[in-house]
Amino acid sequence: MNYFSYFSEIEDTFIRRRGKHLLLSPMDWALIESWKERGVPLHVALRAIEHAFDSYGAKKRKRSVKTLLYCQEEVEAQYAEWLESRVGSHEDEQTESGEDAKTPFPCDIVLAHLARSREELMKLADESRQTSTDEFCEALTRSTALLEELENDYAAAAQPDARKLEESLTGIERMLDETIRKTVSDDLLKSISADIDAQLKPYKRNMDKAAYAETYENLLRKRLRELLGVPRLSLFFL
Repeated sequence: MNYFSYFSEIEDTFIRRRGKHLLLSPMDWALIESWKERGVPLHVALRAIEHAFDSYGAKKRKRSVKTLLYCQEEVEAQYAEWLESRVGSHEDEQTESGEDAKTPFPCDIVLAHLARSREELMKLADESRQTSTDEFCEALTRSTALLEELENDYAAAAQPDARKLEESLTGIERMLDETIRKTVSDDLLKSISADIDAQLKPYKRNMDKAAYAETYENLLRKRLRELLGVPRLSLFFL
């Protein structure tokens, strides 16, 4: 991740999660600068921003988030935890079974999954340059860079934390899902939506609105990922 990418990724994540285009203020840019100078890893800052918005969305509030300062406390907390995870020996944190203390998955399995996912996204980006939009290819390229950072960080951690890694992977998947939805044509989106409506019709009357909406969205994202060949990054797909 170069200097510009650090700023642009944080800006993109904040604007995407806020839901409305809002230029960052000089104070926000100064805040990002301070994170960069202190060595806050990009993936830690992005995970903290995602978590801050998830927490905000879980509570009904009249006011919207207007500044990156809202996420500062979570970034500081996540960074402190990240620094703690670097203390000690990686070998000391492993159990006799070869599993790490803070993850249910063996470290080598997780690293292989990250490497495989990164390679699949890189291959898809190369194949898509002639057929897909620049925005989709850019999202794939950004995702591979973020995955590489996560892979290197997880490999170097004295105390690898699969839960926090999963949160970071969820953020990347969320970005890819939103880009995919912008990439496909309206006609194709309507066709897929109609198929999903027909698939869920027999069950709709027995589902509450929230469950139906969530099931619908999950199926739509799944169909769109399969259509464009985008792999699942979650550790649940190890």
